[in-house]
Amino acid sequence: MTHTLADPRVETALSRMFALAEQDEATAARLGGLAPESTSHQELADIAAGIYMPISADGGKLLYNLVRAIRPATVVEFGMSFGISTLHLAAAVRDNGTGRVITTEMSKEKIAAARRTFAETGLDDVITVLEGDAQQTLADVEGPLELVLLDGWKDLCLPVLRRLEPRLRPGALVVADDVDQGEGMLGPYLEYVRDPANGYQNVTFPIEDGMEISCRL
Repeated sequence: MTHTLADPRVETALSRMFALAEQDEATAARLGGLAPESTSHQELADIAAGIYMPISADGGKLLYNLVRAIRPATVVEFGMSFGISTLHLAAAVRDNGTGRVITTEMSKEKIAAARRTFAETGLDDVITVLEGDAQQTLADVEGPLELVLLDGWKDLCLPVLRRLEPRLRPGALVVADDVDQGEGMLGPYLEYVRDPANGYQNVTFPIEDGMEISCRL
């Protein structure tokens, strides 16, 4: 039995983007030394328009499997970048035969590139891209929400989660990427979801820089 991740159009797009992402470190070095405290998130997004900042290949497969398993009607992604993780989410939605992916991104350049990729892979019909600050663009997304991927600016993960929280159904999964790499900025987020009083059960999944998977109780 075949699946959408094995579609030659999707395989080609992912291989191309993963290869380009290997240049991220060199690209970031050329951009140099602006820190979040010195610029706005929108300015940082514009500066980083050429940086892929992808999930790992195994992380993408994990997301695919999670979406296939829980069959969410709505998947929300905070931080699309060039759309590597979005393709994995959308492929699973396609193979489930139901659902949609709502993703967010600040960079106009990345949005234009991602939309071309989504059209080339035939997955554009299950993906909605919201441009701008996710704290605003996700405000009107209707629930219930059943899977959320937090992979944008790390200091915004907790504010975005808190905004979405009233629309999470019991059993919803919230996945945060790079928990080992970005634990400094993710500290408030991790402290929140790991506090039993806030209604989550958590596991840190050891893929690349770590994924925190939180189940809404």
